[in-house]
Amino acid sequence: MRGAGALLALPALLALLPARSPAGSARRSARTRSVSQVCVEKSLIFRSNTPYPTEIIAVPGGHDLFCVQLNDSKLNYFQQPQDIKESDFMKFLEKYGRHSFIAPSQVQPSFSAFYRAGDPILIYFDSSSVLSTLRQPVKMGASGLCVDGNPAGFLDSKSTSCTRIFADLSKSCVTDPALDAASYYQDFTVLKVPVSGTIVQSMKVNVTAVAPPGAPQMRDNTCINVVSEVIYEIEYSGTSGIQSVSVQFKVSNISGNSGSSLQQRFTLHFWTKTLSHMLPRSGNPGYITGAPLLIANSGAMQHMSILQSESDGSCSQFLRHTVQFRRNMRTGCNLSLSPLLEESNCSYIQQKLYKAFQGMNKTGDLAIIGSAHSTQPEEWTTILVQSCSVQAVNCSSCCMVPVTLEIQILWTRVGLLSNPQAQILGARYFYQCQPLKLLSTQTVPVTTVVTFTDMTEWPEPPRGQPQRHWKLPFDIFFPFKVALNLESSYRVDLTGCFLFILIISSILCF
Repeated sequence: MRGAGALLALPALLALLPARSPAGSARRSARTRSVSQVCVEKSLIFRSNTPYPTEIIAVPGGHDLFCVQLNDSKLNYFQQPQDIKESDFMKFLEKYGRHSFIAPSQVQPSFSAFYRAGDPILIYFDSSSVLSTLRQPVKMGASGLCVDGNPAGFLDSKSTSCTRIFADLSKSCVTDPALDAASYYQDFTVLKVPVSGTIVQSMKVNVTAVAPPGAPQMRDNTCINVVSEVIYEIEYSGTSGIQSVSVQFKVSNISGNSGSSLQQRFTLHFWTKTLSHMLPRSGNPGYITGAPLLIANSGAMQHMSILQSESDGSCSQFLRHTVQFRRNMRTGCNLSLSPLLEESNCSYIQQKLYKAFQGMNKTGDLAIIGSAHSTQPEEWTTILVQSCSVQAVNCSSCCMVPVTLEIQILWTRVGLLSNPQAQILGARYFYQCQPLKLLSTQTVPVTTVVTFTDMTEWPEPPRGQPQRHWKLPFDIFFPFKVALNLESSYRVDLTGCFLFILIISSILCF
């Protein structure tokens, strides 16, 4: 993964070059000196930082040659240089001197002001002042052997694996840097952004090793503390570049001598602290069912997440399930533990399990409503944490470690019955623990459970609908009664007149 050797120094280059050959030599006119060069195929050279002159020679019908001009004292110069005495210094200075000595111009690589996706990540070796690139070995060919020249790309989170074969394990165990964890984080720093000029201290980011193992060593025909997996965690912040780099290791033991092999895995994971205004709301104001829960740690808002398993049942290093409001969840996976020989195995395993449960987003505050803002403390509640007891029961060689995390969330509905709003009352991380035997443990099965409990207190419903009770004046119908009485008397008078007319008519007719 490290970049040592990306820019070939001259001694390393000359070790790759063959002996001088007529094809690599050229003789110029009599007034020029002979030039002695050594050449190899251009395709074999990726980049060179040699101070000696180089050139590319085109070969018709063949491969172009990359040639280096040697600083050979046996070259026949046009004249033998003469010794300069103190008395002659001023005379030669007046004849050949200039206002300044200008070094030969060197073409410096040009970099952008910030990393772009896919750009090689630059690293710097302070001891040798060499600029190089961070490496992520990949496999090549059907055999899958490791090729260490592949640069790690910015924002390119991925995992690669390859195989290393050792002709002499006893020698490679202590000399091969690919097997030593120290070579993946010591003696170099990562540059925040690409730098074309002088590299200042503020542009360097140290690589922090998480529980680094010791150096490889041979014991009874077995090479112990051999790096089998390297995991880089790289935090970035937009155009501000890389902010922090940490590395974790898994180690194993290799037995045998000749023909031994090792499968190595290399992982790069990029992550950033998401700004609060970039997260979508989970409701306004109350939570919406299925929306992610919002948590905050040191002012940075994130989504609450839990462990997720890979296809083989192991716990994923980077992928996690997002906790959704009112969705009860249960996940399980096997967490791999690195075999360590230090006496602090118990403390290391406990910290690793707690960190695996929490993920990158450490336990902090939980948003009460779905539209909570990070600057409003009344809209957040602190998550209660109940950790494990350190001491194991009835086991002197055991370690009490968390194997189950139960996230308990209490919520309720508030507001009007016609439009209630869901809000969270409180949350607790409850760890369940069990003793673990250190010497016989390689993986630990872990479980995460999320439960939502509705604490809503509904109001008492009404017993019945209200009845109408009219209250009117006692004489409200008086005008209508008077009108009805007048109408009745009028009808009686009209009937009497009609009968009288009928009687008179009948008498006159007879």
